[in-house]
Amino acid sequence: MRYAVYYTPPPESALARFGAAWFARKASCLDAPRRYGFHGTLKAPFRLADGTSEDGLLSAVEGFAASRRTLPGPPLRLAALAGFLALVPAAPFQALDRLAADCVATFDGFRAPGTEAELARRLSAGLSPREEALLRRWGYPYVMDAFRFHLTLTERLDEAGLDRERALAESMLGGPPPSLLVDALTVAVEPADGAPFRSLRRFELR
Repeated sequence: MRYAVYYTPPPESALARFGAAWFARKASCLDAPRRYGFHGTLKAPFRLADGTSEDGLLSAVEGFAASRRTLPGPPLRLAALAGFLALVPAAPFQALDRLAADCVATFDGFRAPGTEAELARRLSAGLSPREEALLRRWGYPYVMDAFRFHLTLTERLDEAGLDRERALAESMLGGPPPSLLVDALTVAVEPADGAPFRSLRRFELR
């Protein structure tokens, strides 16, 4: 069982409705991102460390969320990141970057160390020296100064696939993507290896 701390759109918002409609499609290029859900990662998936518990994690995230203010952000835009389509902030959003870094550090005591196999798999991806150092310290390479917030929409695609999915996303959005509003932290859980992540609790920010 693994847990993660996510950004998820406000329920019933235009962004949430888009995400639900997007992943309702029966397209193979959505299989992997659909399993993780429509989200932006703040604390990447981890197993609980010895001596910690789900209740303890939920309590910690609830207290953390209560101490933070809602963050209104810039509009989103569609972008290709390393071959997959995603929604990303259209302008720098430093307050969100700081929030993500604080989530990584604050909840790290709940993270069990990665296995040797997990480390080897990450290292085989051709990380930079900085990303490798972040992986060894925080269990994930794309954190702190290597963090880039995004809402993943597809698996890795070729150029023709990216063009096709981008055009479809633009059509489904029906206009410019909405602005980003970070109003809560969501604790998600993977109940079994390979199972879809599901939302466990959503804690509103102040």
